[in-house]
Amino acid sequence: MNAALIFILLIALMLTGMPISIALGLTVLTFLFTMTEVPVQAVALKLFTGIEKFEIMAIPFFILAGGFLTHGGVARRMINFATSMVGHWHGGLALAGVVACALFAAVSGSSPATVVAIGSIILPAMVQQGYPKSFGAGVITTSGALGILVPPSIVMVMYSVSTNTSVGKLFMAGVVPGLMLAFLLGLTTWVLARKKGYPRMAPATWAERGRAFRDSAWGLLLIVVVMGGIYSGLFTPTEAAAVSAVYACVIAVFVYRDLKIKDVGKVLLSSAAMSSMLLYIITNAVLFSFLMTSEGIPQAMAAWIIDKGFGQVGFLLVVNLLLLLAGNVMEPSSIVLIMAPILFPVATALGIDPVHFGIIMVVNMEIGMCHPPVGLNLYVASGITKMGITELTVAVLPWLATMVGFLLLVTYVPQISLWLPGLLFGG
Repeated sequence: MNAALIFILLIALMLTGMPISIALGLTVLTFLFTMTEVPVQAVALKLFTGIEKFEIMAIPFFILAGGFLTHGGVARRMINFATSMVGHWHGGLALAGVVACALFAAVSGSSPATVVAIGSIILPAMVQQGYPKSFGAGVITTSGALGILVPPSIVMVMYSVSTNTSVGKLFMAGVVPGLMLAFLLGLTTWVLARKKGYPRMAPATWAERGRAFRDSAWGLLLIVVVMGGIYSGLFTPTEAAAVSAVYACVIAVFVYRDLKIKDVGKVLLSSAAMSSMLLYIITNAVLFSFLMTSEGIPQAMAAWIIDKGFGQVGFLLVVNLLLLLAGNVMEPSSIVLIMAPILFPVATALGIDPVHFGIIMVVNMEIGMCHPPVGLNLYVASGITKMGITELTVAVLPWLATMVGFLLLVTYVPQISLWLPGLLFGG
């Protein structure tokens, strides 16, 4: 009964148009002060202790790194490198967009930043070459979602904070699924481009490819610095985030010189605003998780599912449906912070690996970013292309279908997620 009241109140507040973070906080406070005897001091204590986790510091640093990279010419150089490698294939410029999104995702950790950085450069070029605007928008909107699967990923950090799962293992677990999804999105792009006869570019010489690689090397090196540093034990994922922010600033301002020193303040302010918003959501989600636990809701749900004999297969199918539905009304950060504390105990009770479950949640979040009504990538792409949300929704359908197929694959073949962490970390 208590669980029903909590969710009815939360949904009612969300339906008023109230921001999810505030709806979460009001739900918790209303319930705690009217229906339980939890002391106010316990709420205040949980509010502070719940967010004093070292891993949370990775979020503002990765956002800051993404801000410098977006404004610092890194995206343009990655596009040039990707174009030199795959531009001569069917739908070459579109394929270059997929490759560039995967590369930029691996240095920014943010899906919207990837769509903005890559899409604002490559979409006008595709239209100029004769591609339909809808085709280019479909490619970039969905490929940009790689930003939360290819490590480093801000959403993975949030899952780690919610479930106490190793960030390092999550980052490594995202490598193989990220490469597989990038390949599948590229394959979908190639098949459609070949079928419809979209233009190809003249093959680049190896000398041109070498020059493009050298131009983009400073940006690509960030992937090596972050992942190599974490794997070698040189620094933790949080320290890697700080290193990436400093490194991104240096290459944007002093190496590529595409970002003027006077504009650094603007990047800092925009990154601070984004970080504040996410940290406020985390704070309220911590309280919501505390309420769930104090009412015994995750434990009761786990017991019910086990009693009903759902098993791993049935439970994971229900989880995917639930998360895809949640993607209709919430953005990824909120979904992870609300759902993970509820679903995670059930998953562990059924013997599902925490890292594998995290990757399943992240892939669901990717799909949620690409479909209405609150798909964030759709709105970002709409701003770039000046297309309506309905038109964009139709445009992304072929790639969205590919992503749903990949979700089923990664859900029921755990080794896709667990092979690399097992190889590097053991177990």
